[in-house]
Amino acid sequence: MTENYDVIVVGAGHAGCEAAAAAANMGSKVLLVTIDMNKIAQMSCNPAMGGVAKGQIVKEIDALGGLSGIVTDKAMIQFRMLNMSKGPAMWSPRAQCDRMVFSGEWRSQLEAIKNVSFLQDTVNKVIVENNRVCGIETYLGIKVYAKAVILTTGTFLNGLMHIGHSHFEGGRISEPAAVGLTQNLAELGFTYDRMKTGTPVRIDGRTIDFSELQEQSGDETIIPFSYMHNYNQHFLKQRSCYITYTSEEVHDTLRQGLKDSPLYDGTIKSIGPRYCPSIETKLVTFPDKDKHQLFLEPEGETSVEFYLNGFSSSLPIDVQYQALRKIKGLENAKIFRPGYAIEYDFFHPTQLKATLETKLIENLYFAGQINGTTGYEEAAGQGIIAGINAHLKINDKPEFTLNRDQAYIGVLIDDLITKGVDEPYRMFTSRAEFRILLRQDNCDVRLTELSHNIGLATDERLRVFEEKIAKRDQLIDFCNNKSCKPETINEMLSELGSSELKQSIKMNNIITRPQVKIKDLCRFDNELDTLVSGFGDKKDEIVDAAEILLKYSGYIEREKLIADKLKRLENIVIEGKINYAEVNSLSTEARQKLMKINPHTIGQASRISGVSPSDISVLLVLMGR
Repeated sequence: MTENYDVIVVGAGHAGCEAAAAAANMGSKVLLVTIDMNKIAQMSCNPAMGGVAKGQIVKEIDALGGLSGIVTDKAMIQFRMLNMSKGPAMWSPRAQCDRMVFSGEWRSQLEAIKNVSFLQDTVNKVIVENNRVCGIETYLGIKVYAKAVILTTGTFLNGLMHIGHSHFEGGRISEPAAVGLTQNLAELGFTYDRMKTGTPVRIDGRTIDFSELQEQSGDETIIPFSYMHNYNQHFLKQRSCYITYTSEEVHDTLRQGLKDSPLYDGTIKSIGPRYCPSIETKLVTFPDKDKHQLFLEPEGETSVEFYLNGFSSSLPIDVQYQALRKIKGLENAKIFRPGYAIEYDFFHPTQLKATLETKLIENLYFAGQINGTTGYEEAAGQGIIAGINAHLKINDKPEFTLNRDQAYIGVLIDDLITKGVDEPYRMFTSRAEFRILLRQDNCDVRLTELSHNIGLATDERLRVFEEKIAKRDQLIDFCNNKSCKPETINEMLSELGSSELKQSIKMNNIITRPQVKIKDLCRFDNELDTLVSGFGDKKDEIVDAAEILLKYSGYIEREKLIADKLKRLENIVIEGKINYAEVNSLSTEARQKLMKINPHTIGQASRISGVSPSDISVLLVLMGR
């Protein structure tokens, strides 16, 4: 192959797909290299997108002009908004998806981008000249050249799977591992380590007694992941999930197999995800618990295959099978595929810049599980940032990064490059100090104009966004100026359990009451009802956006002020300006960490573990602040 490309993306998982789409849609000529063209954006584990904080990431990707939200909506077979009992900063969308539709839709989306080409092969080497990447070499001996390369290798780097005493190489079950690339990168000076993840059994739904299980239906109101879609718009038939539990009998069976578990016989030495532990890890970590909740989740719109969420395991097949059949509702269950654990190589993300370009090799980018993360959403979020910056860098344009007060994606990347990882990194709302600003409803407000300015978000997406904001502000203005009289509204307030009015007040003051919603007021105010009805298909989204701002404006403004104060530290660039080895007033630990990570700004330095406030004061003095 003699054809040259602007960007080569290695790996067609969630990170690779977003990276390829972003770079190509911005104008780069992209080659996407994957081991198997039939496994593009494969949902290797749970067939779902979103969840706590993860749902915000998917909506941020969509607001930037990425494709994960659009694909998720088209493959969705159940929607739930999590944490609705809490404030809107915690609301997190989650969608159960049809695994096959999801992968097929991603391939269709990529094939529709004229700048994306494909190659089915395994990459075992990046070609580097003068500390700059210039291409890749494959197992078939093919050399392809490009101005930038993005590695999104997932769990394939020296992947090793475990089921009891059986161990076999592979990146996913029935798929080969990628061998050679780790050694190549290590020779270039990169440091790496091993991580572990796992997946549960897949069950034949025809052998499940659903009458013994607790049904979990989706929400009546479907809120799409893509801002280009409307509320309650769905493309596939919606399905239920089901809840069951383990028992002491199940635990006894599993405990008998612990001696044969690669997690506990010394075979697996790498670190697994703390927040998604295997069932055997749960038994050891929580020995006093007599049961654990499990979720049976459908793998597709019509498929009989079910995923047993919460039952990840690397125990021998016979132990998994015996324990499974002691779970209520699964007494006659048949297994399509056993659970297994997989170990794989990752590279320490402190070796990256905020653009996800490596510090060692120019124009080489890492995104996804290669950086020590876990989850489709975290991978996709990194992928779109790497794709954007690869395109910008080779076209001599300013880099594109997101701050911690702008996006969960910004929190994710800053955590990775500043703190590093010692276990698979998973996003939570608790990781974001500005989560009132980083809500799932306002991702487009935060990001769409920024993305349009760099050439990714389309004109049509910007038009939809601007139209929504104009109508939202029109509704807020109406509520701020409309007076409500006691004789008009007291009946409704009494009905909702809210105290009645004694005199007229502005409508916005009534909306701040926790019991009252704008849709309630529409029943008693014809002018408001007419205004909202005129918003068309987007009215529910517009009403929700306006209502959140009206109810929580005080909290939002206070958090903005805090973020603005802290942002001053983000504007003080120190990279390349201080020789830390010569600063004796820094603590020894701070000096070592600062030399290793070489932070770009004072703000980033302040978040490095081991760098104290007094160390930051020293840096500020050195910078003349």
